[in-house]
Amino acid sequence: MNHTGTGKYELLLARCKTLAPVRTAVAHPCEAAALEGALQAAEQGLIVPILVGPVAKIREIAASAKLDLGNIELIDAPHSHGSAAGAVRLVREGKAQLLMKGSLHTDELLGAVVARDTGLRTGRRLSHAFIMDVPTYHKVLIVTDAAINIAPTLEDKADICQNAIDLAMSLAMARPKVAVLAAVETVTSKMPATLDAAALCKMADRGQIKGGLIDGPLAFDNAISKEAAQTKGITSEVAGDPDILLAPDLEAANILAKLLTFLANSDSAGLVLGAKVPIILTSRADSVRARIASCAVAVLAAHARAVKP
Repeated sequence: MNHTGTGKYELLLARCKTLAPVRTAVAHPCEAAALEGALQAAEQGLIVPILVGPVAKIREIAASAKLDLGNIELIDAPHSHGSAAGAVRLVREGKAQLLMKGSLHTDELLGAVVARDTGLRTGRRLSHAFIMDVPTYHKVLIVTDAAINIAPTLEDKADICQNAIDLAMSLAMARPKVAVLAAVETVTSKMPATLDAAALCKMADRGQIKGGLIDGPLAFDNAISKEAAQTKGITSEVAGDPDILLAPDLEAANILAKLLTFLANSDSAGLVLGAKVPIILTSRADSVRARIASCAVAVLAAHARAVKP
């Protein structure tokens, strides 16, 4: 897809201009697109990549794709599992402050991240966030969780919500607005997603979720359109102006994010949150702009974490 975007990502990149590039362990960049993404982010001054994988193969791919590795550090690993473990080890040892997926499967990388004794676990559940530039929306929109938690429990959703709020705050959103989505805006035991939404709002009231303004359940139209909410008699500071859309499950979030991408010509950057460092997840299908945006968002999150762990 040939997305041109609406300038929202460029505002994020502009904020990165004053920040030092972040040392980033890139796990198994053994396809041209994965390698090029890391090198482009380095050219933009966002990251200092450390390439972890079979060095001979990485050099061969670079030569074939006419990519200049320059003075970039390479660390040899025999295969994708070893690349994932090696990249995670660099982060654990403090030699890198970001982790970036190369051409290995996401499951392989996250397997190394969640390994009990050698990984990057925290007390928080891992979750994925799409940071989307939607041409028809007035600001960057975060959609979560579309990639990791298939059927999240209430406690999982609390972590997913907190992860997204922390990310939004690192993007200079002072008090991020979270719309907890369901099919309806009324609470009913027949639809568990509405009960979860109501509980999340009360958890925020009690300080179990911090930093955001949360409202739900909200149907998608009421979340995005203040007029739709007013028509239904909903009084809400979130309706019409959310920074974050928290979906009821992975399938709903995944469909929503892809719908915005393929029907609304949105660009989407992707991060995994909740580990000791942000994890940049890029896809071979991502545009150059989206890959760079993923790195920019991760850099902002890493710098925010350095200031306030």
